[in-house]
Order: sequence, then C-alpha cells, then structure tokens
Amino acid sequence: MQRTDRTDDLLRQAVERGVAPGLVAGATGPDGPVYLGAAGQRGVADDTPMSEDTVFWIASMTKALTSVAAMRLVEQGALSLHGPIAEILPELADLRILEGFDAAGTPRLRAATATMTLRHLLTHTSGFAEDVWSADIDRYMHQAGLPPGGMRKLASLRLPLLFEPGTAWHYGNSHEWVGQAIERASGETLDAHMRRRVFEPMGMADTGWELADAQRPRAAGVQRRAASGAMTPFVRELPPDREYIPGGGSLHATAADYLAFIGMMLNGGQSNGNRILAPETVELIGQNHTGTIEVGRIETTRPAMSNNIVLMEGIRRCWGLGFQINLAPMATGRSPGSLTWAGLGNTCFWIDPAAQIGGVLLTQVLPFADAAVLDLFARFERSVYDALA
Repeated sequence: MQRTDRTDDLLRQAVERGVAPGLVAGATGPDGPVYLGAAGQRGVADDTPMSEDTVFWIASMTKALTSVAAMRLVEQGALSLHGPIAEILPELADLRILEGFDAAGTPRLRAATATMTLRHLLTHTSGFAEDVWSADIDRYMHQAGLPPGGMRKLASLRLPLLFEPGTAWHYGNSHEWVGQAIERASGETLDAHMRRRVFEPMGMADTGWELADAQRPRAAGVQRRAASGAMTPFVRELPPDREYIPGGGSLHATAADYLAFIGMMLNGGQSNGNRILAPETVELIGQNHTGTIEVGRIETTRPAMSNNIVLMEGIRRCWGLGFQINLAPMATGRSPGSLTWAGLGNTCFWIDPAAQIGGVLLTQVLPFADAAVLDLFARFERSVYDALA
C-alpha cells in the first residue's frame, strides 16, 4: 500500500468536520508500516500542527501490551494460564461475589466457589468490574469508602466479583491484577519489566506510563466534547501517592510505536530482529477463549468520560487473551478472527492475521466511544483494505 491522497484527504476532512482537532492514523503489515499520516493540530488549546511523532495517551490499549508481557511469562513457566492465580496473588484466594443490596442498602456478599485463573483475567471473565462501567461496583465502592479506581490505590482493586469466574463476561479492572501478577513473577516493577522485555525489543522508544520531559512538547492535548459538539481542553493529572502501575491503562505511545506492536503480532511474534513471543503463543492469543459466553454491552456510570459501549454492533464477537475478536467478516474488510480494542481517549486499533494487515487511529477526545471517531475509524480501515486490493 502506497501513501494515497484518498486516505490523506479522509483524515484532513475529518478534522474539518470537527471529528477531532487533530489525529494520527497508520497501518502496517508484518514487514513494516505501509501508511502513516497526521492531520489537524495537537489540541483545541494547542495550534501546533499534529505530526506523525505526536505522543498520545492510549489508555486501555495498554491491556494488549500487558497481555503480551503476561504470555511471555507463561511461555517461560513463570506464570500459569490455567492454574489458580492465587498461587502468585494470594490476595485473590478468598473471593466474594456481590449479589446485590438489601433493603437497607447493605451489600449482600457470598463466597465464590470457582477458582480464578490468569485466563479469566485476560478474557474479562474473572467477575471483576470497575466503577466506571458497573453501577453495582460504583455503589459498593462508595458505601465501603474505597478510593475511585483512577486514584491507583491498591484498596480500589480489592473488590467483590459480579459472578463466578468463567461463567460470564464483564469489562473491568482484571488487567490491573495481570500487572500485579507480572510484577510477582518477574521480580520487577511493571514499567521496568515491560520496558526491558516488550517495549525496547520492539523499538517502542516513546512508550511508557510517564511522559519524559523531552516528550512533553510532542504530547497531544485531551479535549472533551459537549453535547453541543463544542470541545474544551481536559487536563489529565496523575494522582499523587500512586500505589501501583496500571496494567490496564495509562500508557503513552506514538502511532509508530503501536504499529511496531501490531507488526509483531502479524509477524508471528518477531519484531525488530527480536523474538517477543513464540508463533504458537501468538496463535493461542488469537483463539476464542470465551466460547459461547456473550460479550455484551458496556454501560457507563460516568457519561462525561464514556458513552455506553457496543463496539462492532451486530457482529458476533468473543475474547482472546487480551483482545476482542470478531467471529464474522466486517463491512470494512476486516477478516473473521481479527483482534481489536480501544482506549478511553478514543484511540483504536485492529490486527487482521488473515489479511496480514492492521492499523491504528489515535485521537484525544472524551467521552469514549465517540460516534464520529468510531465512524472515522471504520472509514480509515476501509480505505486501507481498498488500497491493498
């Protein structure tokens, strides 16, 4: 695929329509990027032209990278995919299930009987949820006096489950526990381990939880879209006295960095001359690990941060080990068995092993699941497949 005026125009016209003040999009095959383009400016309060090396907050697109780090440790025998996760995280030995609230509003809890595994955490079938996407957990946290999840306090992770592990699906904070498991198994902090074992081997020099001083001039601003369509700057401030590094979110990266990761997955685990994962592990990650369990709608409790979420509405989907997978072809050209997810600031990616192509669209717009951004993502994806054809 060559750089095309059509794709460049698509991005430019999206900015002109007000989809976002600026954005970066890219696509890659197993041998390297085939498209990278930028349009607009870095934010409503920053008229610096958007550039291909702009650094974005990629939020829950962190989960895919954390999953890869965990599966490396599974390969090495340091973590077990199917064994009790409490063997390495004893905090998860005595789990409780929230069955609701009595007439006085007191939580009704019972002991869980199923054994939780790393596979449950990676597929969001653990039973864990979080306050942003579960009204019951939000209510429980308020009544228990627990700090909000965004404060990065360990107490906010010690929550009851919504169901027995392995019996249902609910998006939540499972990857925070995956990050904790990585730290216990590796003996390193999550950021140090992933920098040494995942980011640096793939040449992802701009990826990390904290922005370096040299990166700040290249960082995109975050903005919030009001119901009227008007956008205003949104200032993200890291909470003080953080107690853990979130395996489920908060990474920063460039489009080129994330394309290196996508290329690794398309290339059977090889990247930048380094072996990140074994080919059979990449294949295992992309299999259906939720079976017939329904991947449902995600209801928000924070409309200012996220809309209700149904990605790929009308398409049967399942979860692999850290990724949502479509079980039917999509109108964009995406093949069945492709991997995808997104980040709170309306960043999105897909990986299509069958077609050997994947891509990323990066904006910084709240709330999540913005209809205009999702439409642009589909249009960009369609343009990539059309150019390849």
